[in-house]
Amino acid sequence: MPHSIDPITLEVIRYGLVSIANQIDANIKRTAFSPYIYEYNDFAVGLTDASGLLTAQCTGGMPPFVADSVGMAVRDGLAIYGADRLHHGDVVLCNHAAVQGQHLNNTVMYTPVHADGGKGPLTGFFAINVHWIDIGGSVPRSTDIFMEGLQLRSIKLWSRGEPIEEVYRIIESNSRLPTQLLGDIAAQLAGCLLGRDQTIQLIDKYSAPVFNRAIEIILDQSEAAARAFIRSMPDGVYTHEAWLDNDRSSDTPLPLHVKVIVAGDELTVDYSGLAEAVKGPINSGWFGGGQTTARVAFKYLLGAGEMANEGTFRPVKLILPMGKILSAEATAPMGNYSTPFPTVIDAVIKALEKAAPERVPGGHFGTHSGVRFYGKKSNGAWFDSHDSGHGGWGACATHDGSGPFRTMAHGDTRIIPLELQEAVLPVRIKEFSLRPDSGGAGTFRGGLGFRKVYEILAPCEIQTNLDRTKFPPWGANGGGPARPGRFTLARAGGADVPIGKEKGLKLAAGDIVSVETGGGGGWGPASERPLEAIQRDLDAGYVTPSAAMHDYGVTIDAAGKAGRGA
Repeated sequence: MPHSIDPITLEVIRYGLVSIANQIDANIKRTAFSPYIYEYNDFAVGLTDASGLLTAQCTGGMPPFVADSVGMAVRDGLAIYGADRLHHGDVVLCNHAAVQGQHLNNTVMYTPVHADGGKGPLTGFFAINVHWIDIGGSVPRSTDIFMEGLQLRSIKLWSRGEPIEEVYRIIESNSRLPTQLLGDIAAQLAGCLLGRDQTIQLIDKYSAPVFNRAIEIILDQSEAAARAFIRSMPDGVYTHEAWLDNDRSSDTPLPLHVKVIVAGDELTVDYSGLAEAVKGPINSGWFGGGQTTARVAFKYLLGAGEMANEGTFRPVKLILPMGKILSAEATAPMGNYSTPFPTVIDAVIKALEKAAPERVPGGHFGTHSGVRFYGKKSNGAWFDSHDSGHGGWGACATHDGSGPFRTMAHGDTRIIPLELQEAVLPVRIKEFSLRPDSGGAGTFRGGLGFRKVYEILAPCEIQTNLDRTKFPPWGANGGGPARPGRFTLARAGGADVPIGKEKGLKLAAGDIVSVETGGGGGWGPASERPLEAIQRDLDAGYVTPSAAMHDYGVTIDAAGKAGRGA
């Protein structure tokens, strides 16, 4: 007979776990060495049960990490070691493409949670996935996984409370940035251990049987909420086809045809129409790619009111043959694995426009818009910094689109402060502004992208990652498409030339790199946008007079006032 639990205790445990994860999230930001972690927030914190199923996560963090790379890593460790060989004080690492299906920088660290102060039965695992800043490898955009860096498949970093020095030496010797990397690892380790200890305190306060019963109820309640949401949509087969510009090895566009089947209280995402795995480094695995994007898309539709855990995703099924771009073999190149994610997630949501018209927004800018500056400083020290564009999100049935924010695959990743970039990189930021007219027109306007201009101060190299330049973000319910992003390079004294997916372009002092990110699609017919909203956009500079006249059919008088009709 299940152990009884009162409602108040249930809620204390439910939100206690989230509180612990959020505290660890904050601690990592305070203690990490790399700006990619403490500013950009490229990590996520989660807790699994004793079988490796996700039970709680921080309220921020990278969505593809907790749905479900942390669980996959834990389940692989259980398969390799067995629960009886994972002791209190053990810390395990995993970044293996055969397990997580993502690029090798995404390294999950986890530690067992045993009740009774660490001496009792195994109750779960505290896990943190952190993007390790550099793990060697010849080039990030390689032709197979073996060129991308150090592979660690479920190996112990600590054993029974003691560090394994040999593993630390292997990691240190395979990084160009060992100081930053080891500092980030120390922050990740401290987070795992503190999260474990605080979780044990919570378990012991109420007893393992009560805690375990609470987890069962939490997952069941999340499942019930997810099934209720699915039942609110009419049964049917819904489709959408999106495209990527190319796979980074050719100029051939890639089809991303998705099908969503709603039947009763189950939702099936069918990825049979995705492109096959490609030569370029934008592949991912079945779990780290296909399952992840389906789950993230569903959670966006479900809304923020429900927690993301294994129960939430029980009614979400997946049809995905092996060998597709989101179900590639483990040896496929995955350096830029998440490039398709924002577009695929967007396509799943768009497919359900007729099933849930009030929930489906216009498409968001949906591309990483990544800029990586790297090279050596005058003292010979290596530097490597990833900067990612934030763009517009689609408008919805109740308000204009938001932004600039990161993509749907990024969670709460932030813009690295300009002052910090200028302090650690040989660049000067000459402009950082919203990009007028980038949002799609509509009854509700799509969100805006930004414009960021870098002046290069010393020789370095750049890599860029931009997509959806040929296939702009779409509108919804009759809304207009947004402007896609674009990158340009002006050599010292020269004219602007477009750049897109560069693999190592050399830059010299005086060069200018301009990044303009895309906007979000509009919602509803542009003809129905209130005149006062158009005027507000004109006054704020979000929309130029020429675009207002073209997109909304208004007139603009000499005083800059918008009008309709004669």
